[in-house]
Amino acid sequence: MSEIHPSSVVEKGAQIAENVQIGPFCFISSKAKIGKNVKLISHVTVYGDTTIGDDTVVFPGACLGTGPQDHGNEFQEGAKLVIGKRNVIRENVTMHAGTPKGQNPIKGEEPQKLITIVGDDGMFMAGSHVAHDCVVGNNVIMTNNAVIGGHVRIGDGAILGGNCAVHQFCRIGRKAMIGGLSGVTRDVIPFGIVTGDRAKLRGLNVIGLKRSGFDEPTVKAITRAYMYIFKGKDGNFEERIKAARTKFKDNAMVMEQLDFIDEALDGRRNIMTAEI
Repeated sequence: MSEIHPSSVVEKGAQIAENVQIGPFCFISSKAKIGKNVKLISHVTVYGDTTIGDDTVVFPGACLGTGPQDHGNEFQEGAKLVIGKRNVIRENVTMHAGTPKGQNPIKGEEPQKLITIVGDDGMFMAGSHVAHDCVVGNNVIMTNNAVIGGHVRIGDGAILGGNCAVHQFCRIGRKAMIGGLSGVTRDVIPFGIVTGDRAKLRGLNVIGLKRSGFDEPTVKAITRAYMYIFKGKDGNFEERIKAARTKFKDNAMVMEQLDFIDEALDGRRNIMTAEI
């Protein structure tokens, strides 16, 4: 049995699952789909065709599924926001629906249009923002006031520091870490760590990898590969990328990085390289 505070507005047609708690002064649209055990604490807006996965908690002031800040597409018919399970969405977080322009394409996948996707088990701290057509992976942490522009892709387990800003169409690789106050204008490799006003690649997220359960030999192996690819003296960057395919062929994590870089280069995108 769900609990809905009498001061809240739930439009006819909204799909409310079992054991949902909707606190005071919330608004739930007619197309919304609220999963089991979801808790909307108070003053939460769930607009348009928005799905919130099971066991998610949303704190006061959050605004989910409203039209994008993309002029001319603010009220696009068919636009959606899909939020996964077990997320924590803190105060004043905003997540916007998609546009007809669609998601940032990646190799082997047909980009979807009119939809923004947020994965499972994320932590979105106060004031963070997910723009239109973004794809956010699982176990992502966006710290206070971290913002990502339209069409951004965030890999699983990435951490975005407070007040950082990611430019539209950028990709943040799996388990990468973005330092606080950083402005990211280029793709960030999986497991990378970037900091700075205009962010630069500083190395690998070694502490994050260890906390995630990767053993010492694995971390050392990927560190050696990083030093060769980004700071080696053999040829230029593209030549080292090619050589690394053979040199580190048995290291799946390095291969993941190389695939990420190749896709950026094939698509004439900017990949963030290390500062020498």
